[in-house]
Amino acid sequence: MALMLGGGGLVAANVYASATESGTPQQTSWGAVTIDCPDVGDTLTSVPDDSRADVDKELASLDQQIAEAYQQLQDPSVTDRDSAQSRIVDPLQENRAATIERITAALERAGAQPDGLGEMADCTLRQTENQNGDGQDQQQGDQQGEGQNQDGQQGDGQIQGDQQGNGQDQGGQQGNGGQAGNGPVAADYADINSAPPAAQAPPAQGDASRGTFVTSCGVNANGLFNSDNVIVAPGVSNGAHHFHDYIGNQSNTAFASDQDLANAETSCVDQGDKSTYYWPVIRLQNGTQEQDAAKPGGGVEGNAGQIVTPKEVTLTFVGNPRSKVTAMPRLLRIITGDAKAFVNGPANANASWSCTGFEDRQLKDKYPLCPQGSDVVRTFRFQSCWDGRNIDSANHRTHVAFAQNDGTCPNGFQAIPQLVQRIVYDVDAPSLNDGGRTTPLFAVDSFPEQLHKPVTDHGDFINVFDEKLMTEMVGCINDGRQCGAGTGQDDPGNGDNGGDNGGGDNGGGDNGNGGGSAPDPGASQDPGDGNGSNTGNGNGGGTGNGNGSEGNPGTGEEPSQQPTPTAEAPAGGEQSTAPADNEPKTYSSPTIRSTTAPSAAPSPETGNDQAAQP
Repeated sequence: MALMLGGGGLVAANVYASATESGTPQQTSWGAVTIDCPDVGDTLTSVPDDSRADVDKELASLDQQIAEAYQQLQDPSVTDRDSAQSRIVDPLQENRAATIERITAALERAGAQPDGLGEMADCTLRQTENQNGDGQDQQQGDQQGEGQNQDGQQGDGQIQGDQQGNGQDQGGQQGNGGQAGNGPVAADYADINSAPPAAQAPPAQGDASRGTFVTSCGVNANGLFNSDNVIVAPGVSNGAHHFHDYIGNQSNTAFASDQDLANAETSCVDQGDKSTYYWPVIRLQNGTQEQDAAKPGGGVEGNAGQIVTPKEVTLTFVGNPRSKVTAMPRLLRIITGDAKAFVNGPANANASWSCTGFEDRQLKDKYPLCPQGSDVVRTFRFQSCWDGRNIDSANHRTHVAFAQNDGTCPNGFQAIPQLVQRIVYDVDAPSLNDGGRTTPLFAVDSFPEQLHKPVTDHGDFINVFDEKLMTEMVGCINDGRQCGAGTGQDDPGNGDNGGDNGGGDNGGGDNGNGGGSAPDPGASQDPGDGNGSNTGNGNGGGTGNGNGSEGNPGTGEEPSQQPTPTAEAPAGGEQSTAPADNEPKTYSSPTIRSTTAPSAAPSPETGNDQAAQP
């Protein structure tokens, strides 16, 4: 099982020599290998406040060690298993043992009594099936998907355990599956029509909260990116090992305090919403050298290619099909999905991929191949039950939960508004028969060892709504109205939030992604003006005033589809690593209904005899 704190993972590397001057990778004699390290963070369900900073720092170091091991496995001088063991695995285990000792000491100083951490230093080197192909012929791993699982998730074909061999070679980089040599591969994509239609959500009950509240915060047209994660790795630059899009709060870095977030500018139309919404960027693997091409979190860690700006982002808060909702506490942190689901397994995965016009069909472990004229959609349905006490937890997970199918929260938890985040991209279906040479592959940024698998998709949220606006949201949802930026304030719409994942007809018109001209693309914080107005023609039928806030030129487009009910996975999260001290904290580039406890997606292939996850 995954844990946001980090400290473990399975490193998979298709061991080829670095690209030669001609751009042709040289295959070694012993193929693809993996390093499997136990996830230390997974065992730390409780961390005393006095030791939290020290533990977070050391867990980040464990992740950094794994990332370095991954890079070392790609060294052409590592020619056999013995050399990999002596040069990479043995030193890795020594470093992990020392780091785990420091974690244990920090916990003991705070009065905790950790048990068994010392046994988690060992890592295993394993050879896996080599995959040599040109992007079309790919040797499948041992584990095949079983088709549709019990919750209607799509499992056609296994998640690749290895990288594609000799895939496209773009920008002079190694081409072992994706342009940077670490994925994706053709088997990571599936026709959206292969996904079965989602089951209908159960009907709302008498005391259901049927309303919706929309906030409009733009599409990150001003190019605010970084590879930090202030939730998981506060104070650690490049703690995410991949780049995030940020909308809403404009001051989110690893070093942002709660007060910094409260005092920040916001890209949201309603200035009372200073919440921060962020997710891994999507890139086209077309050889483009972004400004992060030579930086940690970017090209140095396999996240290469052109960052794609979303065409549309819709942020909708929905109610509960069984009960009224209560206000979210200020600074509540929620991570949904698991950034390491390829390694950790699907238990905490919450990826949902689809296409406009097909959003009753959702893929969990595949990128969608959309027909011409249809856009790629990624949807995050966040946890909607809160423990009533904590704004965060040691593993960034146990203070919130998913509701049951009928909307029931676990004992001791209460229903809160559920964030449904819908992100649309104008990207074409890649040409899989030639490894993306004709039409490039697209993929999310990921930790290096996660190989850009779609199952690793995830989203992060920190509530920085002011009290007045949060009260308005709760009242709107509980009263069955449709409110917020870009919606008709007085029209309740059909108000059917449906069952477990906020399904049904949300109504609500355009989310009003602002308008106006884009700012100087080189500025990560400086906004442009937004005075565009949008007409919201959602099911609520209201006319939305989409006056864009600074820095968020809008599309003026109506969302093509409101959130629909699908089965979800519980939230996991990101893990952190400690980079070099001179890495930038912020990067900018011109290119750029109620939840359910779901069943797991198909288990990913991670090589032979994978160590059991805790």
